Amino acid sequence: MGIVERKQRQKEEVRGSILRAAWHLVLEEGWQALSIRKIADAIEYSVPVIYTHFDNKEAILHEFTKEGFQLLNAQLEAAKAQQTSPAKELEAMAHAYWSFAFNHKEYYQLMYGLGMPTCETVRQVPEVGKFSNLLKSSIEELIKESKRPDIDPWLKFHTYWSMLHGLISINLTGRSAEPEELNQRVLEDAISGFIKNIEN
Repeated sequence: MGIVERKQRQKEEVRGSILRAAWHLVLEEGWQALSIRKIADAIEYSVPVIYTHFDNKEAILHEFTKEGFQLLNAQLEAAKAQQTSPAKELEAMAHAYWSFAFNHKEYYQLMYGLGMPTCETVRQVPEVGKFSNLLKSSIEELIKESKRPDIDPWLKFHTYWSMLHGLISINLTGRSAEPEELNQRVLEDAISGFIKNIEN
């Protein structure tokens, strides 16, 4: 292995250790406690070393945001691929989205900590755009099959996501004391109503 290749591999190893340390800190203390200083202490490097790999803490959060959407998109794609109609796709993706939120709470909190990602975030993180297109394409197909082809798909996309995110947020913040069975029924009722509203 040449000098250039060795240096590149070492750089990638340090970058990986930074991200692993950051993720461990998040699991232990939460996103709010994450800092460049704590990451440096955890991997026993100086703070300037961290800055040679990431411009700031936001750059590290950006990396985790990408990872979160990659994981979410993979689960949505898998759920969607097993269905044969846009209505069934939307139902399956709602359950996959719900499952992701509770199985990967740390990712979800970062991805949606401030609500729906802004247009700027969508431009910077292609995975966010892919997420939107996965959902919107099924909504567009459902609209085509409906009696109301003039429905705005972007409006319905935001309605669909708002329902999911709202229900999940209530549960993630501990404001819902309802049993899981009821929460699932609420989710199914919301999605069913959404689909019927477009179909009829």
